[in-house]
Amino acid sequence: MSEERATITEMAAPIFLQYHFTAGRNVARFMTELKRGRLLGMCCAACGSVHVPPRGSCTACGIALSEERILSDKATIKSFTVVHLPIPGNPIEPPFVVANLVLDGASVPVIHLVSGCDSADVRIGMRVRAVWKPAAEWEYAFENIAYFRPIDEPDVPAEDIGRLAHA
Repeated sequence: MSEERATITEMAAPIFLQYHFTAGRNVARFMTELKRGRLLGMCCAACGSVHVPPRGSCTACGIALSEERILSDKATIKSFTVVHLPIPGNPIEPPFVVANLVLDGASVPVIHLVSGCDSADVRIGMRVRAVWKPAAEWEYAFENIAYFRPIDEPDVPAEDIGRLAHA
C-alpha cells in the first residue's frame, strides 16, 4: 500500500504560555527606578563593569553586584539590525531598527528600538537619547522608553563603546 503524500513545508501551531516571573532584588530595583523615570545600573566591585539591567552577579567575575548607579538616558549604538519583515502581533511597521545600546556609564549593552531618523543613517558609534512615554503611562517596564533617537553629538569610536563615561 503506497500512498503519495505531499511534503509538509509549514504549519500553524499557536501556543499560549502563562507563567510567573520573579524578578529578584536587583531587577526589582531596576524596574522600580524605571517606574520613576530613572535608569539603574549596578557596578562590579572587582572589575568595575556596570550592568544594566542589573543582574545578581557580574557576568565577567561572578561577584555579587551591590553598588547602585543612576545612569543617563543617553547611549551609544554598539550594533544594530534593520528589520524589514513584519513580526506577527507587533504593531511596529518595518523597516525599523533594533540596536544594542550601551548607556552612558554602563559596560553591558541593552536592546531597544532606534527611531527618529532614516534607518540608512543609523551607524555603530552613533549617539542616541531615550524618548520616554508620558509619565502617566509608566509601568514597571523598559517599555517606558518608546525608543532612542539620534542626538547631535560626535560618534564614539567602536573600540571605545562601553569604556568611556559620557557627560
